[in-house]
Amino acid sequence: MQLKLRWKKKFFSNVYRIYNETQQIGELRKRSFSRTSTAALNNKKYSFRTSGFFEQCTEILDGSENRIGEIRYGSWMTKATVRLGEETYQWKYCNTWNSKWSLHDEDGLRITYNGSSNSGYINSTTNNPLLLLIGLYISDYYWETLLVVLLVIFIPIFLT
Repeated sequence: MQLKLRWKKKFFSNVYRIYNETQQIGELRKRSFSRTSTAALNNKKYSFRTSGFFEQCTEILDGSENRIGEIRYGSWMTKATVRLGEETYQWKYCNTWNSKWSLHDEDGLRITYNGSSNSGYINSTTNNPLLLLIGLYISDYYWETLLVVLLVIFIPIFLT
């Protein structure tokens, strides 16, 4: 079964709305520069809580706030490893413009994403709501991290 979803995000908004055709079926809600995000898809709720400074890790929590997994980020902001119980998934960008990315495991599961800063598509062979949300979350995490790095670099230049 091939699943194709669409996501949208308004400019300067921190809410990704996920659609199946024209019906909204979920969202990923992030607070700017916050360490906690909430997500829901197909009536399943999750939270993402990031900790650490140089080596950040994100805990994945279910709707009852039980820890069900974690995300570990690569040092060059192009890869991540997701652990959910005994299962391990790899997330990576698939092109140099970072407009395509994927989440996959060694058994052939593959979820592909493509998009810009405000809209895109998710193509998947699974209907697992958590996996679908994780790929979108990691991409947003890296975009936000890149923005912070650029601010740290350019603010001193503009102030001098």
